[in-house]
Amino acid sequence: MSRIRLLPDQLVNQIAAGEVVERPASVVKELVENSLDSGAARIQLDLDAGGRNRIQVRDDGAGMGRDELALALQRHATSKIASLHDLERVASLGFRGEALPSIASVSRLSLTSREAAADAGWCLHCDGGKPDGEVAPAAHPVGTTVEVRDLFYNTPARRRFLRTDRTEFGHVQELLRKLAMARFDVALQFRHNQRQVLDLPAAQDQSAREQRLARLLGSNFVEQALYLEREATDLRLTGWIGLPTASRGQPDMQYLFVNGRAVRDRSAAHAVRRAYQDVLFKERHPTYVLYLQVDPGQVDVNVHPAKSEVRFRDGRLIYDFVFRTVSEALAGVRPQAVAEDSPAVPSAVEHDWPRQAPVRDPAPLPRASGLALGEPDARYAPATLPPRPVSAGRQPESNGHAVPRTDSPVPALGYALAQIHGVYILAENPAGLVLVDMHAAHERIVYERMKQQYAAQGVQVQNLLTPVSLAVSQAEADLAEAQCESFAAVGLEVDRSGPETLVVRGLPALLRGADAAQLVRDVLADILAEGDSRRLTERLNYILATMACHGSVRANRQLELAEMNALLRDMENTPNAGQCNHGRPTWTQLDMQALDRLFLRGQ
Repeated sequence: MSRIRLLPDQLVNQIAAGEVVERPASVVKELVENSLDSGAARIQLDLDAGGRNRIQVRDDGAGMGRDELALALQRHATSKIASLHDLERVASLGFRGEALPSIASVSRLSLTSREAAADAGWCLHCDGGKPDGEVAPAAHPVGTTVEVRDLFYNTPARRRFLRTDRTEFGHVQELLRKLAMARFDVALQFRHNQRQVLDLPAAQDQSAREQRLARLLGSNFVEQALYLEREATDLRLTGWIGLPTASRGQPDMQYLFVNGRAVRDRSAAHAVRRAYQDVLFKERHPTYVLYLQVDPGQVDVNVHPAKSEVRFRDGRLIYDFVFRTVSEALAGVRPQAVAEDSPAVPSAVEHDWPRQAPVRDPAPLPRASGLALGEPDARYAPATLPPRPVSAGRQPESNGHAVPRTDSPVPALGYALAQIHGVYILAENPAGLVLVDMHAAHERIVYERMKQQYAAQGVQVQNLLTPVSLAVSQAEADLAEAQCESFAAVGLEVDRSGPETLVVRGLPALLRGADAAQLVRDVLADILAEGDSRRLTERLNYILATMACHGSVRANRQLELAEMNALLRDMENTPNAGQCNHGRPTWTQLDMQALDRLFLRGQ
């Protein structure tokens, strides 16, 4: 082995390029982020051959002076941090000062820039990281243009790893989508092989932001999403979450931005997934675009070379904040919310539900109607209901179900008309026709009521006739001993009987018959991996959901009109009433336009 020596600067830059520059999209990311950090209001991106042959980024940001051009191509030269304090509170997208020299070392790069106070711009060319001549005057507007040609021309092994132009273009397109969602205030223009791909004006208000989202993710996302906004001490979460009915087969429409930076965070993603667990159909994935604002001192963005991951100082606080905000927003999606936010109920056939749900604590569930928890076989009892108005010119029915005219506002789900084959309730509201799956709807009502009662009464413990002993590691035994109060809070009675032995003496009553040893092992594994355990809560909710399913009204049950109306009123006041416990929709709306289309009226 040869003696220790310093590596040449050129080789150091190329090694750094291996971390920073994976493909053309990596170059685009670094250059566009530099433009955003410079205060640009408009950014233009031009690509040739997927970025393999040419990448050009032009902005109208602050620009650079003559002396700064050469300095910008040196390693660890940056205007964004100057001290350890700055590094601990990074507010810019870039800060390491490695991007430009790394990119220049594996390409032919030209850098042209002009400051606002200067009469002209300056230009510097590099070939493989080496300056090709001196800094020269150049005609250029205020701002900066970086042109990268022949990426990886001097590292042919790296160039061979590039995919087809179409594939590389797709990676750039996805990156631009994230950047466009991160900075609504910046206009973006994107051309590929001289063809316009994107031309997004700055979006300064809510309507313009949703228009940009519709162009980037499709109009269906915006039409089937809720806008949420919540603020706490040093934390703020805003954005859009897709309705459960707008879920996807893959987690390919999930975007999280932390302080304006697109990142991946397993804990935050799990918090969102858990918020959807009661309302999402099996093997489906939610859609969302969420913006989390955190005190920069509470988040470390310097944990990944590409800055695509972050680490939170208090991860549990972030998890709970995201989970609570998303779950409460979803709980606010109920028929009653539709009536409050719009004069007519939108069509649930296209799942066009309200786009904004107020984040609020769920209202207490009604007790005046529906099945009592201990009476799963009881029928829906008639409830005191506001009378259904009779349309002008219509004579009251003679079957005893007619209700006299009233000036009371019509509820969101309207009033029942009939029952179809003992399965569906047919109702009328101001928008048109409402169809309700009575079993699915009642299943959700009973489930939410059971959860509320279970939370109020606490966890009932079932003592084991024969305590179960299990061998664990010393670390797991220490953890169980330290978390004994947390275990007791969820109905697990666990004692330590030796350095590596635990004894389970009690389980939650609802989980009687469960494998006690495996349950404790699972909970310990969760705490070690995530900092706490949600497995028990999930299992208890599963048991409650199963009980609710078996305790709700069954198909072919004939209901009286008053019983149907009682069910509709309960739905309007129940969190997550749009889906049953398995994530299936509970009701749908056919508005008058949809009905007219069915019968070709007006065509």
